[in-house]
Amino acid sequence: MTILTETGIATMRICFYGAGSMAEAIARGLIHEKLVDPAKISMLNRSNEERLAELHERYGVQTVLQGSSNDTYLQEADIVFLAMKPKDAAEAISAIAPLLNSKQLVVSVIAGLSIASMEKLLGADQPIVRTMPNTSSTIGLGATGISYSSKVTPQQRLISEAMFQSIGINAVVEESLQDSVTGVSGSGPAYVYFVMEAMLKAAKELGLEPDMAKELVVQTVLGAAQMVKQTGESPEDLRRKVTSPNGTTQAAIETMTEAGLPEAIVKGMKRSSERAAEIGAVIGRSIAE
Repeated sequence: MTILTETGIATMRICFYGAGSMAEAIARGLIHEKLVDPAKISMLNRSNEERLAELHERYGVQTVLQGSSNDTYLQEADIVFLAMKPKDAAEAISAIAPLLNSKQLVVSVIAGLSIASMEKLLGADQPIVRTMPNTSSTIGLGATGISYSSKVTPQQRLISEAMFQSIGINAVVEESLQDSVTGVSGSGPAYVYFVMEAMLKAAKELGLEPDMAKELVVQTVLGAAQMVKQTGESPEDLRRKVTSPNGTTQAAIETMTEAGLPEAIVKGMKRSSERAAEIGAVIGRSIAE
C-alpha cells in the first residue's frame, strides 16, 4: 500500500473507454481494493446506455448521460484505458486521439493490438502500456502481462504495475510475448471453466446432485491450484504423487490421455495465441490503409 500511496494514484482520474467485462473487472478490482474512489473513475461506451447505467448503479462510477459528451472525461483523465472490442479499436482510438495529450498514460487491454499500431493512431509521444489481464482481476486474482512503449516514464511504470498488482499478479514481458500471454493466462480462466463444465457433466452422469457436484468440483479445482502454489511443487510431481499404480486416478489419466486431452489443451492455447496475433494483424492493416 505504501508503493501505491507514493504513485499518487488515489488522486488520479481514470477513464475507461469501453465498458465490457474486462473494463468492469479492472474497475471493480481498483474500487474493491480502495485504490481509487469510484467518483474518480469514468466508464464510457458509444451506444449502450443501459450498460452504463448498470455500472453506475453497481459501482458508483461516472458515466455519460444521454445527450452529453465523452470529451470531458477523456480530456481530464490522468489514465485512459482502451477497453473496446478489437474490431472497433482502430476507429474508436482515431476518434478520441484529438482529445488526448502526451501527459496522459494510455493503457490498452485490447488483445492483439500492438504498441506500434497505437502509436500510429495516438502519436509517437504518447506513453502507452499494452496489457493482457484476465477476468479473474474482478476478485483480485488476475494475471496480467505488461509491456511498455519507450515514452512510458519510470513513474508511469510504477503506477501501471501498482494498478495491476492490486488486482492480482503481473509479469512485465517483451511485447513480442504478449500474444503468448494471451494464450496462457488471458484466455486461461475459460480453459479451467471448460474443464469444470466437463467434470460437472460427468458428476451428473455418475448420479451426484447438481449442488453437491458443483461444491465438490469447485473445491477440487481450488485445492489443486493452492497445492501447486503453496507447496512449490510442479503439477507433474503432484499428479504423480496421487496416481497410484493400477489405481483409480491412473485409470482416469490413461483414458483422458488416450482421448487426446493433453494435446487438445496445448493446441487450444497455441491457437489462442495465434488468434491474438491475427487480430492484431487485421487491426494493423486497417490502420496502415
